[in-house]
Amino acid sequence: MLYLSRSDIAAVGGDAAELYVDALNAGLIAHAEGKTVQPLKPYLRVAGKQGHIADRIIAMPAHVGDPGLSGIKWIGSKHDNPAERGRERASAVIVLNDPASNYPVAVLEGSLISAWRTAGVTCLAARHLAREGFTDVALVGCGVIGSTQITALLQQFGSIERVHLHDQRPEAARALADRVGREHPSVEARVAETAEDAVRAGDLVVPCTVTSEPYIAFDWLKRGALLCNVSIMDVHKEVFLKADKVVVDDWEQSNREKKIINQLVLEGSFSRGQLHAELGEILAGARPGRTEDDEIIVLNPMGMAVEDIACAGAVYERARERGVGTWLDLY
Repeated sequence: MLYLSRSDIAAVGGDAAELYVDALNAGLIAHAEGKTVQPLKPYLRVAGKQGHIADRIIAMPAHVGDPGLSGIKWIGSKHDNPAERGRERASAVIVLNDPASNYPVAVLEGSLISAWRTAGVTCLAARHLAREGFTDVALVGCGVIGSTQITALLQQFGSIERVHLHDQRPEAARALADRVGREHPSVEARVAETAEDAVRAGDLVVPCTVTSEPYIAFDWLKRGALLCNVSIMDVHKEVFLKADKVVVDDWEQSNREKKIINQLVLEGSFSRGQLHAELGEILAGARPGRTEDDEIIVLNPMGMAVEDIACAGAVYERARERGVGTWLDLY
């Protein structure tokens, strides 16, 4: 089987948005058309309810395509890894299996793919749900996931003129602002003193934090804003109830684990019928995206194994074509 390290993945284009956007578009349409298999993902929380919300290991299995590939992402996270261990918060491996035999055919470092597929979903959503020609992006949380979001958006959208960056660690926001300034001199990278300051400025708002407490209020959002709720717990319930459209990547995945949508469903104030669409339905043309410039739209992307396996499969195929990676003996 083929082993692909992080540097191998980067060498075949796995450190840029294009590969992921293309793979995700196909994968999410396949999901909307019922051409995927995706069990609900279990969460392993060793500390139980007393642990931090970001401290978990998640198993994410899926099958994509015909005959396609099967696989699983095993992704661990500890919120204190950066401060206590000098490591990235999340780590992951992805195993791909040949569906004809169910034998493993590849093992890939998964955290790079995970970060970029998350950013790729935002890019796809922005194509269909953001106001055309949007100029201002607000990012709350400037770690690996957040910085990848900004990098991908700047690669995909030439209309962006300003990014508004906030992090509880001001040095993280300043470091990202400096990098954006070096790599994109025409883009103004501004460090916002508060999350509210950043969010109010954004046509596209992307929270990428590890918070367990909502803080984004509906009246922070300007008319016409798209909120891509990447870190899931940042948004007050009123945002879902007052937004013009709510979109998810997968309803069943979103309505669980006591996340905000699940809380609203349990309270009886939100339902599948109030949902505008799953993102794959919009990509497939079965449901409309943005139809009015002043709509406030919320995307709640829980993150799906289908997305990871579609992207890992695209990386694997490129690596085989280009002779990249290390072949390992299973026996």
